[in-house]
Amino acid sequence: MTNNIVINSNKELIISQVGNEVFEFINQNVDVSDKTFITSTNTRFNIDSLDDGVYDAIVNLKRVNDFRWINKYFESVNKKLPIGGLFIDSVETYAVRKNRLLKKFPKPFNYIYYFFDATITRVSPKIKLTQNLYFFLTKGKGRVISRPEVLGRLYSCGFEIVKEEVINNKLYFVSRKIAEPSFNLQPTYGLLIKLNRVGKGGKAIKVYKFRTMHPYAEYLQQYVFEKNNLREGGKLNDDFRISTPGKILRKYWIDELPMIINLFKGDLKIIGVRPLSPHYLSLYTSEIQELRKTIKPGLLPPFYADMPKTLEEIMNSEKTYINKYNKNPLKTDIEYFFKVFYNIVVKKARSN
Repeated sequence: MTNNIVINSNKELIISQVGNEVFEFINQNVDVSDKTFITSTNTRFNIDSLDDGVYDAIVNLKRVNDFRWINKYFESVNKKLPIGGLFIDSVETYAVRKNRLLKKFPKPFNYIYYFFDATITRVSPKIKLTQNLYFFLTKGKGRVISRPEVLGRLYSCGFEIVKEEVINNKLYFVSRKIAEPSFNLQPTYGLLIKLNRVGKGGKAIKVYKFRTMHPYAEYLQQYVFEKNNLREGGKLNDDFRISTPGKILRKYWIDELPMIINLFKGDLKIIGVRPLSPHYLSLYTSEIQELRKTIKPGLLPPFYADMPKTLEEIMNSEKTYINKYNKNPLKTDIEYFFKVFYNIVVKKARSN
């Protein structure tokens, strides 16, 4: 009887706050009982005051856009849940907000309104000159966040995504605790970023690039791979992490210009296999993984000499290059340099 009272009380609370459709979404994914903590707050106080391990699920009816310290809130939720515990919340994403605003006003006023809205809610929270003023005036409420950023923040805080669904112009997500938070104090948030890559001998190196992805998107590589796999050329298929300007930067290799820093530091050489993330490298066979450790990665990979299409063809291309290089380094790099130059300049090969 007591459990039924709790369920009915939680149901009434959820419906009164966010409607019946959202309640159905929540009820399908968690047991809305006394083992589920239901709250509607944009602060950590109501979470931090809970005893650890009491609840199997935490549901917040306030959208993530109104949290001042998003990661700190996710970390607090993580601490209160056991491994396997579920966390449900929502966010108004860039895409959803843009679509809503463009439908709200007639043309061309809708685009004028959207421009100023995006400048205030998307740009100003990220620029140092306006960041402090924005958060002073808004206390963090109302900023717009991309889908890759909020999902990446969840992964960085020890969660994995179980389900996503757009309801009433908000993206609702179900996430599961799988680990402790990473407590990353230096997320890749600016224009110039440093990405974790595997270098010679398996050494971890930081590769410099211009940002082409939304903030925190680096935490989603495995998620995107599991959902979409690889497309032709070995890139992730339908990679929603890449921003619109990022697609242009990638097409013309502008994003890779800062890798010259790694060249001067000695992490990379001019010709060599592409520096890969630990997750992408794990897709390779153990033989190629070990073979890759024998040489430095490079700015210009053998990929552009052979133009392979599948992951297997990419591995065979790299294996051929590495075996040749280990026998005759200078001759091999000169040979591959002219092949790469010809394909890029004459045949107009482009990064994808």
